[in-house]
Amino acid sequence: MRYIETLREGERISEVYLCRQKQTFLTKAGKPYDSLVLQDKTGTLDGKIWDVNSNGIEDFQTLDYVYVMGDVTSFQGNLQLNVRRVRRVEDSQVNAEDYLPTSENDIPQMYQQLTAYISQVKNLYLRQLAESFFNDSDFSKRFQFHSAAKSVHHGFVGGLLEHTLHVTQICDFYCKMYPMLNRDLLLCAAMFHDIGKLMELSAFPANDYTDDGQLLGHIVIGSMEIQKHIDAIDGFPKRMASELLHCILSHHGELEFGSPKKPALAEALALNFADNADAKLETMKEALASVPAGNLEWQGYNRLFESNIRRTGGEEGA
Repeated sequence: MRYIETLREGERISEVYLCRQKQTFLTKAGKPYDSLVLQDKTGTLDGKIWDVNSNGIEDFQTLDYVYVMGDVTSFQGNLQLNVRRVRRVEDSQVNAEDYLPTSENDIPQMYQQLTAYISQVKNLYLRQLAESFFNDSDFSKRFQFHSAAKSVHHGFVGGLLEHTLHVTQICDFYCKMYPMLNRDLLLCAAMFHDIGKLMELSAFPANDYTDDGQLLGHIVIGSMEIQKHIDAIDGFPKRMASELLHCILSHHGELEFGSPKKPALAEALALNFADNADAKLETMKEALASVPAGNLEWQGYNRLFESNIRRTGGEEGA
């Protein structure tokens, strides 16, 4: 299989990809054409079908696997496929793992690392709350498969788990550095902070915003789910519940970033810093992933960092 990351300008390819998106537009001359986003586990590729009425163009839809034949070209610095032939391929004929971006880390092992923190929670109410989520087999399966985002960072199978583990590990480090932090509260808040993404985003291969995701967002959805589980635990302390929910509601740090509240507790502030650190560093990692090692050329303005970025020089650039 020719993975997208290996394609080069000037090649003619015949391969099967997942059609991540399909839209029909009109050229300036009023002629219809199809614009595609093709995907495999290594990335995405824009595709264009300029002659939609050609004999070699068969019917297919978004999220279908498609066999495509076409020429790899370059447009505004990005590779593009001019599609000459295309037909739908049955799901049973492909290995889905070849088409879904997946964490480079061992997913079951990461889940074991994350859930190991539960036994370290001394507060019985918080431990019971954590168990009510992570010991549930259906939740466990969904949580390990889900992404943490449609794009930007951790937008791959296992992404939600990987991000949550990293944030929890960073928060654990904060607790060692700053004994003032309530470790039980902060670790649970870290483990819970993005569970709303299970309902904000649909499962792969779609990995797109649901109606609730668009209308409510993962912060509100997650807070509602946590409150449901709290209500099912007899005697759960009201103040503790409010402090935990505050951490979830404020973990984006600023109102303009989607948080209904700004951090008012030390634990909420620590969670915001940990979440932002892992998200930003993963975003930088993904932005530089296609840049060969040793390439110190500036990559141009990156809107997410509002800065021109490049790889670090290492020993030669020290």
